[in-house]
Amino acid sequence: MMNNQLNRQPRPTSRGRWALPPRSWALSEIALLPLRLFLGFTFTFAGLQKLANPNFFNAASTSSIQAQLIAATRVSPIGSLVGHLLQFATPLGVIIALGEIAIGVGTLLGLWGRIAAVGGVALSFGLFLTVTFHAAPYYTGADLIYFVAWIPFIISGSGTHFSLDAWISRRAAATHGRSDLSLVAIPFVEVQARCGNLRGTQCSARGKAPCSENGCPVLVGEVAPITTRRSLDSVDRRTVVVGATVASLVAGGTALLTGATVGISRAMGKVTPAPSSTVTLPTTQHTTSAGTNIGKASSIAVGGSASFTIPSSGDPGIVIRTSDTEYLVYDAVCSHAGCTVGYYPANNLIVCPCHGSEFQVSDGSLLTGPAPTGLQKLKVSVGSDGNLYVS
Repeated sequence: MMNNQLNRQPRPTSRGRWALPPRSWALSEIALLPLRLFLGFTFTFAGLQKLANPNFFNAASTSSIQAQLIAATRVSPIGSLVGHLLQFATPLGVIIALGEIAIGVGTLLGLWGRIAAVGGVALSFGLFLTVTFHAAPYYTGADLIYFVAWIPFIISGSGTHFSLDAWISRRAAATHGRSDLSLVAIPFVEVQARCGNLRGTQCSARGKAPCSENGCPVLVGEVAPITTRRSLDSVDRRTVVVGATVASLVAGGTALLTGATVGISRAMGKVTPAPSSTVTLPTTQHTTSAGTNIGKASSIAVGGSASFTIPSSGDPGIVIRTSDTEYLVYDAVCSHAGCTVGYYPANNLIVCPCHGSEFQVSDGSLLTGPAPTGLQKLKVSVGSDGNLYVS
C-alpha cells in the first residue's frame, strides 16, 4: 500500500551530489532548541521591560525612545530617515515593544515560528542600522548577532517537536487520517534496507535511477513538501484554521500578561534610574577669548551636573561639579551607539543608559563596555564674571 502511494506521486529528478536531502531543514531542530528558548525569552523580556519603564516614553529622560532616536540621527547611516520619526517616537516605541513581545512569545511557544523569525530578523536589522551600526569591532554590536541568530529559524521554523506548530500539524493530520508527521534522523543505509523500491542499486519508483537520498520517495514521505505542491490540501487548510485559533488565544493571554506585568511594575515604582541633580544650562552662548560661555557656574551644585549643547559640534555636553572650584566637562555622546550619557552621583560614575557603558568621572576614561573608547574631555574655566567657559 505504501509503495503504491509513493509510486503515484511525481518523482523529482536527481539534483546533484551536493544537493540537500528532503526535509533537511528539520535535522537540527533539537540542537537549535537552546537558541530558540534564549531568543524567545530575551525578546519577550525586552518588550515587557520597555512597556514597564516610564522613562522609556519620557522625552526628558536620557534613556527614552526619543533620546535614542536623537542619538541615531547622529550615528546611523539612515539618520536622516530616523529624524523624520522623532514626532512619532512614542507610538514607535510601543510598536517596537509589542513587536518584541509577539516575536518572543511566538518563538518560545513554537507558534508561527517562521513568521516570528522574519519579524526577529527585521527588528534586529533595523536596530543594527539605527543603534549599533558603528560599534567597533563589529562583533560588539549585539543587534547584528541577533540578526544572524534568527536566520536558522526562517529555514527550520519551529520544528516537529516541542512546538505548537508541530502539535497543530499533528492534530490536523490525525483528523484526516494521516500518519504522524514528526521527523527523525536516521542513516540513509537504514532507509535503503527497508525500502521496497530498491532493486540492487536502482530505485524502481524513480525510473530505475540510482538510489540516493536526493529525491528519495521514502524520505519525501506520504505528503510532498509544500514548496513542491501546486495547491494547499485539506490538511494544510485545517492547519491554518487551527493555527489562527490558537494564535488568537495566545495573543489574548499575552495581552493580559503584558498588562499585568506593566501594572505591577509601575505600581512598585520599578523604573530605570535616571541621573539626579542635573540642570540644563542656557543655550544662549557667546564666545570670548576664554572660550564659549555656557552659563553660570553657581547654577550647578557641588556633586551635581548640567547639560548643554557644544557649539562647535552640536553634540550634547555634560558638566560635573566635583568640588567648590572643580568642574569637569565632557562630550556626552557615548562612543558605542551615540546615546547621551548621564552622571550618577550615588555611584560617582558617568553611565550610558542605553547599553550600560561606564566612564570614570575624573578623566572620562572607559571602565566597562560595550563602548570601545572613553568620553572626549573638554577644557573648562570659570571666568571673572562667574560664568563657565568651554573650549
